[in-house]
Amino acid sequence: MIKNKRIRRTGAAILIVVGAILILLAPEVWQGAVLLALGVIVELAGIALERNSVSSKR
Repeated sequence: MIKNKRIRRTGAAILIVVGAILILLAPEVWQGAVLLALGVIVELAGIALERNSVSSKR
């Protein structure tokens, strides 16, 4: 796990933005479902990183 909070937060923000872009650009065919799933996974990874960053402050 990354110890530096600034790098972890920046990485989380980038993952959330990339996930949102993948979700928005997913077409309505089966490839779109794959992109949508990938976007959701990337979003969850970003949220998990951000959550770890917040809980490590305590």
